[in-house]
Amino acid sequence: MAKRVTIFDPQPPDHSKAIIENVLDLTPVVDLGPDVFTNTRPLWHPPGARGIYGGAAIAQSLAAAMRTVPADFAVHSMHCYFVLAGDSEIPILYHVERVRDGRSFGTRTVQARQRGRPIFTTTLSFSRVGSGGDKTVEHAVPIPDVALPEEAEPGTLRALSNAGGGPFESRKAGILNRNSPNPEDKKVRRFIRARGHISDEGGYQAHLSALAYITDSYFIGTISRVHDIPRFSSPAELEKLLKALKNPSDLDDEDITRALKELKEEETSELRRRLEGALNKATNGHKEKDHKAVGMMVSLDHSIYFHNPWAFRADEWMLTEMESPWAGEGRGLALQKIWSKDGLLIATCTQEGVVRLKQEKPPLSKI
Repeated sequence: MAKRVTIFDPQPPDHSKAIIENVLDLTPVVDLGPDVFTNTRPLWHPPGARGIYGGAAIAQSLAAAMRTVPADFAVHSMHCYFVLAGDSEIPILYHVERVRDGRSFGTRTVQARQRGRPIFTTTLSFSRVGSGGDKTVEHAVPIPDVALPEEAEPGTLRALSNAGGGPFESRKAGILNRNSPNPEDKKVRRFIRARGHISDEGGYQAHLSALAYITDSYFIGTISRVHDIPRFSSPAELEKLLKALKNPSDLDDEDITRALKELKEEETSELRRRLEGALNKATNGHKEKDHKAVGMMVSLDHSIYFHNPWAFRADEWMLTEMESPWAGEGRGLALQKIWSKDGLLIATCTQEGVVRLKQEKPPLSKI
C-alpha cells in the first residue's frame, strides 16, 4: 500500500490564487477538534536538509493560529522551536491552543505533530488594530539604498526563465563589506517576493503567511556566507543530495531545478574564490592552514517580529538584509530585517542554528 503524504486527497490547485497560497493551504480535521488542521498538499524537503523546509511549518502554524483570532487582530510576534526534523512523506497535524483572549492582545500556541510526536512548536501574540492609541512612539531603520530588480520584458527569454511555478522568487542584491576580514561586519542582501498575485480572498493573512514562509530561506546559511564557507563541498555533492530527495512535493519541478541551479552557481563561485585565494597564498609562500567545510547546518529556533502587518504585499519585491553578530560552540546566530517595496520596515527576524564544520575528530555529541 502506497504511503499517504496528506491525510485527505488534495484538491486540484486553485489557479485564482498565488502558488504560495496553494502550497500553504490547510484543511481542518474536524474529527480531532475545532482547532486542528493539516497540510492540504505535500511538503518540500530541500536537498541536504534533515527534514522538510522549515518555512512551511512556520507559515502553516501561523495560518492555523490566525484562523482562531478575530479579524481585527494581527500577529506581532512569533517564537518558534524546531524540535524534530519533519518527514515529507508523513502528514502534519497542527494543534492550536487558545491560551488567552484579551481586549488588546491574544496568545496562541501551535504544535505541529507527526506520528503523535511534536516536531515544531510556536507561541504567537496578536494585537488589536489601533489598541496603541492615537499617540505612539515611532521609529524604524531606513531601507538601504539598493535599486529594485529590473523586470524582464514579456516574451523574452529571461521572462520565460523566470516564469516558473515555485512559491517565491529571489534575486541577489550584494553583500555589504564583502571583503572585510570580520564576518560580523558583512550583510547579505536579497530581494524576495511571492510568485504571482496573492488573491484578495486570501486577505492580509495570506501575505503574512507568505512572508513567514520566505523568512526561513537562506537564513541560517548567513553564517557560512559571512565566513565564505560553501554550504556544499562541490556541485557534485549537491547533485547527489538532489537525487536523494524522498518527496520533492507538488512544487513545480522546473522551478526547483532553477533554484538549485542558482545555488550551484553560487557554490561554484565560492569554490572558485577559495581556490584563487589558496593559489595566491601559495604564490606568496603561505599555506592554507585551516580549510573549512560545513558538516551540519540546521535551524534550532526562529523568531519573527511583524511590525506593519497590514502595510505590505508579499507578492511585491521586498528587500531582506541578513547578518550574524555571533557564532561559536557549534552554533550561530543570524539576524534579518525585511523592508517592503515602499521602504517600510515590515519584519525583524532572528534565528539560531547548529553550524558544525567537518572535523578530523568526531564531535563529542550528536543531535
